[in-house]
Amino acid sequence: MAVANVDELPYLLAFGAIVMLLINPVYSWIASKSNLKKMVIYCYTFLIMNLLLFLFAWQILNLGESIWVGRIFYVWCNVYSFFVVSIFWVVIINLYRDARKRSFYGIIMAGGSLGALFGSEISKRFSSTFNDSGLILFSISAAFFLFLAMLLSAVLVTISKKNNSTNISNTGGGSFDAIKNSLNTKEIRNIAMYVWIWTCLMTIQWITAINIVEDWSQDPEQRLKFFATIEQVISPLTLIVQLFFTNIIIKRLGIKNILLMYGVLFFVAYLMYAFFPSILAVGLVTIILRVFEYGLNKPTRESIFSTFKKNDRYKSSVFIDTFISRFGDLSGSAFIALGKLTSISANVFPLVAIPIASYLTILGIRISKNKKITEL
Repeated sequence: MAVANVDELPYLLAFGAIVMLLINPVYSWIASKSNLKKMVIYCYTFLIMNLLLFLFAWQILNLGESIWVGRIFYVWCNVYSFFVVSIFWVVIINLYRDARKRSFYGIIMAGGSLGALFGSEISKRFSSTFNDSGLILFSISAAFFLFLAMLLSAVLVTISKKNNSTNISNTGGGSFDAIKNSLNTKEIRNIAMYVWIWTCLMTIQWITAINIVEDWSQDPEQRLKFFATIEQVISPLTLIVQLFFTNIIIKRLGIKNILLMYGVLFFVAYLMYAFFPSILAVGLVTIILRVFEYGLNKPTRESIFSTFKKNDRYKSSVFIDTFISRFGDLSGSAFIALGKLTSISANVFPLVAIPIASYLTILGIRISKNKKITEL
């Protein structure tokens, strides 16, 4: 879908961000009126029905060749992927909040890595059938696994309720709590800015890396092999870190050092891209940043979300993980576009972004000063 709409991709991403902004109050309203189990069932059932509606449009209404259906589906896929994962973490941070249970966040992340590997393998195995029956296969597979996840979340909530370890009553509040609290509450505003800036920096890094790779080779097959090799290193390495080292490293380094380290890593990465723009630099930077994000920083952020008040654990965490993340991607793209308009050479872009990386470090220190976080 992305390749077929490459010229319109920035507009599709922007529209995706707008849709996420509009959907968040609807989600917050559902969260306000529902307990944890009902909220997951309502949201995941809605997404499953959307998949089946797209399947109906493709197969029964014969709209498979419609470019507009493809564009709508692409935007929906962005919203879907962000919300599915974010709602999953709402369940986790509400059921597993004490220190002992938070220590398993890394292992829970490993489940996500295994799921990504499994899903990629399914896609790879059945890719040859995509033109014939792929839309049916992929849509039904996605709907089935999301339905399975919904059932498992209900089981987790039920077990937690029996153990009297979690308050899963209705959240209360209003539809715009997430947006208001992200603007007005200092602690939530800081973590929202942190997520916005790191996704912005990651997008700048990614676009710069793409330019370096294109200069390195004009052969699409060679570039594909390079990215495939990186993925083959990242996936098992991240899995090993999540299974065995996430909890140990976070305990040894502490929340503060994990949070401020992102800015330092981007600082070093941008210096490498500016002064040593090589394929080796792209490989090292991509591996280190991805493993750090999914092995250490993401579990740390979810631990911080678990310290929020109940209303914000349900709502603000989702708003940050969906709209703020996508807005960060757009900001990074806009930064690169602005650089091109000013005729700044591509290898200078990272140097211009270094002050933003420094501010990310400052934000990490600010977040870690919150009393609740220092007690994690």
